[in-house]
Amino acid sequence: MSSSLPAPPAPPSSAWRGLTPRRPPPRCGPLLARASARSCCYRFRTDDDGVVDVAVLAGKDGDAGYTVAVEAPAHGWRGGLVLRLAGSGEGVPLTPAAPGGAPAAELSYERARAPFHVSFTLADAMGAEIRTHRGTSFRVPVGVGRGCPSPLGLSLSKDGAANFAVYSKSAKGMVLCLFGGGGGDEPALEIELDPYVHRTGDVWHVSMESVEGYASYGFRSGLFAMFGIDRPLLDPYAKVIGDFVPADSVNEDGLVAVPAVRSLASLKNAPSYDWGRDKHPCLPLEKLVVYRANVALFTKDRSSGLADDVAGTFSGMAAKVKHFRHLGVNAVLLEPVFPFHQVKGPYFPYHFFSPMSLYSSECSSVSAIMSMKDMVKTMHRNGIEVLLEVVFTHTAEGGAECQMISIRGIDGSSYYISDGIAGCKASVLNCNYPVTQKLILDSLRHWVLDFHVDGFCFINAPFLVRGGGEGLSRPPLIEAIAFDPVLSKTKIIADPWSPLDISNVQFPFPHWKRWAEMNTRFSMDVRKFLKGEALVSDLATRLCGSGDLFSSRGPAFSFNYVSRNSGLTLVDLVSFSSDELGSEFSWNCGEEGPSENNAVLHTRLRQIRNFLFIQFISLGIPVLNMGDECGHSAAGSTSYKDRGPLNWKALKTTFVKEVAGFISFLSALRSQRADIFQRREFLKFENIHWYGSDLSEPRWEDPTSNFLCMHINAELDEKLPDSTGGDLFSCFNSNEESASATLPAIAERSMWLRLVDTSLAFPGFFSREFSPEIHQVLGFSSYQVKAHSCVLFESKRVLS
Repeated sequence: MSSSLPAPPAPPSSAWRGLTPRRPPPRCGPLLARASARSCCYRFRTDDDGVVDVAVLAGKDGDAGYTVAVEAPAHGWRGGLVLRLAGSGEGVPLTPAAPGGAPAAELSYERARAPFHVSFTLADAMGAEIRTHRGTSFRVPVGVGRGCPSPLGLSLSKDGAANFAVYSKSAKGMVLCLFGGGGGDEPALEIELDPYVHRTGDVWHVSMESVEGYASYGFRSGLFAMFGIDRPLLDPYAKVIGDFVPADSVNEDGLVAVPAVRSLASLKNAPSYDWGRDKHPCLPLEKLVVYRANVALFTKDRSSGLADDVAGTFSGMAAKVKHFRHLGVNAVLLEPVFPFHQVKGPYFPYHFFSPMSLYSSECSSVSAIMSMKDMVKTMHRNGIEVLLEVVFTHTAEGGAECQMISIRGIDGSSYYISDGIAGCKASVLNCNYPVTQKLILDSLRHWVLDFHVDGFCFINAPFLVRGGGEGLSRPPLIEAIAFDPVLSKTKIIADPWSPLDISNVQFPFPHWKRWAEMNTRFSMDVRKFLKGEALVSDLATRLCGSGDLFSSRGPAFSFNYVSRNSGLTLVDLVSFSSDELGSEFSWNCGEEGPSENNAVLHTRLRQIRNFLFIQFISLGIPVLNMGDECGHSAAGSTSYKDRGPLNWKALKTTFVKEVAGFISFLSALRSQRADIFQRREFLKFENIHWYGSDLSEPRWEDPTSNFLCMHINAELDEKLPDSTGGDLFSCFNSNEESASATLPAIAERSMWLRLVDTSLAFPGFFSREFSPEIHQVLGFSSYQVKAHSCVLFESKRVLS
């Protein structure tokens, strides 16, 4: 008898019914009465409406064999019954174990042969053959159990037993493929799952007493066998996976039909990890300063000074923790770290439960898991939260390449929107369909509970509100995340940017006062103002926390960015402005591209300061993009693919030291003036005063007006020390000429102290309180705000 279980591409022909009672049936004989918790019982209905009971009895400790017990309760069969094994001419008579008992027989097998199937028929004394009610042989698995439908994925017990469970509503059959540790394209063992035994609802499941000797596994659903695509598929819930390796589908003529990528899941759990005393920083939302980075590009360049096996990995991120602390960053937002399509990029994932293997020193799944946890632990130890960008709206499967990696081949009609989205070539996930929603929620909880991640930024968020292609007024996935007992305690952020059509438009997003959002309007309005093309009213709205977008939540839910990883970088925003870049609202400051003109360079530097200044003094959460601090450029390209590794040598230049120092100062200023800049609630209307030049009324609706002053009265708070409670007065000038600003009157025995003037030379353009370069002026004094510059004053009491 073969020691492997056949796996036909067509629906299985097995006849066993899968009725596995917890205790032996009432009519069973003494053989089946021996069935225990380690046994599997099956009851078959015969073609003449009789009953045959079969039990597979596992040997007890020290007994290395299996016993297959067959009983045929009396049903008017003529004479003695004979059991005939498939493929063998021998017959085994069924005899009662006791007078008056049911005819029974026992077959013994060595444990080393398992798993395998036992197939047989029965014959009566007249030679008439007895089969199942479906006309097939009686067929039972040995060494393979029914398994449990929950949890999905692979579950390994301490004694080495394994349970496999996978969801597929569409598949008529499912085959578990086990691979040995020596590699090879062909499975070492295939286990055909019978729908009558190994299926509960739409979940296929099977258990094995041991998977020793095997290294990895996959599933074949047979859904696309007619197209020559019936390769093993990755378990959607696998926690440890192998490398994605190219493979080809071959049709009947031996020609390559469809290019493919294949990956298998490991049959081992990830090693246990000692988190020690690690805990989530749990920073209040309003106190965040966020830095968005790509794990590979952040330290991949040799200028990072890291060893080759550390550069471009999670360990490389951890090695640069001092850089984050210097900038005042307390949250790192990582571009997607799920396994992804290496040509399309990280926003096209293959899998949702494991980190990218290439982000580890050994380029393996286990190494990536351990090094990512090390990174999170290091960040937490330094008071820095780790947020992940996640993509749950589409995958790298499908498309022109017809990739079949995992869920598309296992049950594409359930997980994906069947007709797709108009104009979209990618495979779009049906996020609000129950099984897809469960997959997403299980994935998110896995990253929080197993990796200690602090929050998520959901890319392409508008697609999350869709259901079967239509928009939903109350999307179940969005609501489930908002109220999930685990996920609701993390940061959850909606990002409207779509990697599918490269769109980036703000939209009304259901939030239940739990969801924050990436504020695209902030980026556009600030760019327009500094270019001289926006109403000052638009700038005022962004400075005060975008009340038009977040009135029901508060400014802390607005994540304010100027540049991002798609579109122009910060330095390119002030260096390129061709006709093709009209939607970027950039300005080259007088000369396109690289320049040696000092006047142009000074204006560009001033504009970079202005962008950072407005970003950090606006209510909301500042989000820096990787390279904002060091002049990272993509030569004017808006394509994500043109982003290169960060050049760490630039950090030694005067320009970068100046910009990085300014960011550090602004981060400290936000912390020192938490009463104004780190707020859950909007500023009171009566505490904000707006002016044009010389305390005149701003020209709100004049498109040619490019000058605005804002005076914020500090609220008295007995809980705050007196030194933190001064008023703030800021000026914003995007004109080509200087403008005169008259500083408002302040309390008696107080003085206005200039903290920032972006037009001044380094190091005097920003000043800390104790610095001798602080500029002191009285109320009603006039101050010249230079062209394309911003100024900030703080009032302080004069010590007697």
